[in-house]
Amino acid sequence: MRLLSRSEELVLLVVWNLQAEASCLPIQRRLKEVTGKTWSLGSIFDPLDRLVRKRLLESRLTEPTKERGGRSKRVYKLTPFGKRALQELRTIQEVLWSEGLDLEAEPEKP
Repeated sequence: MRLLSRSEELVLLVVWNLQAEASCLPIQRRLKEVTGKTWSLGSIFDPLDRLVRKRLLESRLTEPTKERGGRSKRVYKLTPFGKRALQELRTIQEVLWSEGLDLEAEPEKP
């Protein structure tokens, strides 16, 4: 597995969370909900583009709608490679957290 940046990892998880609703604005809203930070559209488009190029996501355009002024919307979906990447990331993190020190403990003095 190729390692992902933290933003790629978060975007991939949010696409998995949103399922059929995974277009840029819902992704942006969900990221703000879970991180408490404002994400610019560019900070979402770049990881989405990289994840598509890595074949972890696929994208398609919806049919144009009147609500969008006759424009299509790009929606994203995990590929089987994307699902496997999330599973591997989770396993790695669980191992590291289980072997980690108690965050509540006092740090050792040098």
